[in-house]
This record gives sequence, C-alpha cells and structure tokens, in this order.
Amino acid sequence: MISVVVPFFNEKEVIRELHSRLFSVLTKIGEPFEIIFVDDGSKDDTFGEIKELSHVKGLQLKKNMGQTAAFGCGIMQSKGEIIVTLDGDLENFPEDIPELLKKLQQGYDVVAGWRKERWANKIFTRRIPSIAANNLISKISGIRLHDHGCNLRVYRREVFDTVHFSGEMHRMLAAYLGMQGARVTEIPVSYAPRKFGKSKYGLGRMFKVILDLIAIHFFLKYNTRPMHFFGYVGFFSMGLGFLTFLWALGLKLTGVHFNQTPLPVLVAIFVIVGVQFVLMGLLAELVLRTWQEQKSDPSYKIKETYNG
Repeated sequence: MISVVVPFFNEKEVIRELHSRLFSVLTKIGEPFEIIFVDDGSKDDTFGEIKELSHVKGLQLKKNMGQTAAFGCGIMQSKGEIIVTLDGDLENFPEDIPELLKKLQQGYDVVAGWRKERWANKIFTRRIPSIAANNLISKISGIRLHDHGCNLRVYRREVFDTVHFSGEMHRMLAAYLGMQGARVTEIPVSYAPRKFGKSKYGLGRMFKVILDLIAIHFFLKYNTRPMHFFGYVGFFSMGLGFLTFLWALGLKLTGVHFNQTPLPVLVAIFVIVGVQFVLMGLLAELVLRTWQEQKSDPSYKIKETYNG
C-alpha cells in the first residue's frame, strides 16, 4: 500500500484541487493507496473541507504544532509500506509521484524531490541563501542533496522505525535518515508558486533549521559517548587558557606586568570553562550509563543476520 501524507495549516482553498489531483495520480498507478490529510490546528475551515471529501483520512490536531509534528502524526497513523509526503499548498506536483516511486524501486530507501527552478527570479534574497543552507546541511550531515527543504519525498516505511519527530526535523528528514544508514537520492521535480496566501517560512527559519541540524548531528554521533564531545570542548578551552598564559608570561619577560593586561582574567575564564565542560561530560556519561542499565534495548542495531 502507498500512504500519502499531507499537512495543512489554513489551506482550505487548495484542499479540493490537491485531493482531486492526488486521487487521479494514485488511481493510475494501480496500487492500493490511502490519502491522509492532517489539519495542523488551522484557524479557518480547513478540517471542514477535509470532511467533505471521499477516499481520504482526516486528522485534526488540537493546536498548531508545526509541520514536523503534523508529518509525524500522519506517518504514524498510516498503514502503507511506502510513504509519500508533500506540502499542502500546491507548490509540489502530485504528478511527480510516479517518477519518485520508480526511483525508489532502484534500491533506495528515500527519494527526495529537487526543485531546480525555485527562486529563479530571487537570486540574492532567496536562491543564494537557499544554496548556502543546503550546502551547510549537506556538509554537516554528509548526505549530499540540492534541496533539503523539499517535502515531496518517498520513503520505505522501515526507515521510520526509530525516528522521533521533533523541532524542524522535516526540513532535514532525508539527511537525518541518511545519517542513520538509509540510501538517499533525489530527482528533479516540478515547482509552482503557491496560489493562495503567503509562505509561512522566512529567512529566520534557516537559523532554526541549522540549530536543529547541530542537535541531530550531536545525538547521532555522540549519544553513546557524550564525554568525547564535552571533553574535546573542555580540553580545547583549557588549551586556549594555557596559550593565553604563555602569552602573558612572554609579555612579562618584556616588562609588561600582568595587571596591565586582561590576559590573567582570560586564562581563568578559559580554564574554568574547560573544567566545567569536562565535568558536564562526566555527568552526561553517568546519566547515559544509568539509563542503559535500566532499559532492555541494546545500544546497537543489527542490519542483517545469516544463519548458514
């Protein structure tokens, strides 16, 4: 079964058109399917429009929780072995879904859309910042995609087995899954400016995405060894303190007294911060090991077994 998950927030004008196009595309594919529309606490009559449709499952959240929570709700409530996601503002084309599915059958776990022509007329205000943000996400995650923000994607269901949706994760979900071992690729897809309303994403969202990406990178790389992260930072800070002390000592030998410079204060700050980070690492290790002793799940995941 193919499950299509679409979140909406104050999008009542586009629901009927999107549903009609989705139903037409999915019917032609010839596989069992379900359409799940998630109303993310809209203030208009979005859910009322959803309830007027046939062949659709509607979910209404009590309040606006953001796209990540809406996608997560729809995915967890779906039944399909293949999950398709897209935005509810008609910027994504349902007609691209068959090509994404074909690419998935080539052995990939995630196929993402690439809106090649997006922001073609806004080079400096949107296109260049978008390229910079996508390059940064690709660099940190190690998953090279041109368009991490495109929500038109196809997934195999099993990639969500250990996913906990939080923050702005949907913006980098493909990268997150790739960091966990999923095979990720992308193909060019169509793009159309939204017909109604205005975009709910501004340049300020880029900083939230970057912060969430750093958090995800930390938890994936250091969740079983937090002492390494805090220890590295702590020793780096203490190293800066030692270098600053040598600088102050060198000035002392040239006749400049310690009290004439702020260097002794910097030495103390660097050393104290470094010691605090090391102690935080020890505390994180204590919490981690206590939690591991209390839980029954192992700290590893087996990809494949062979009983020859």
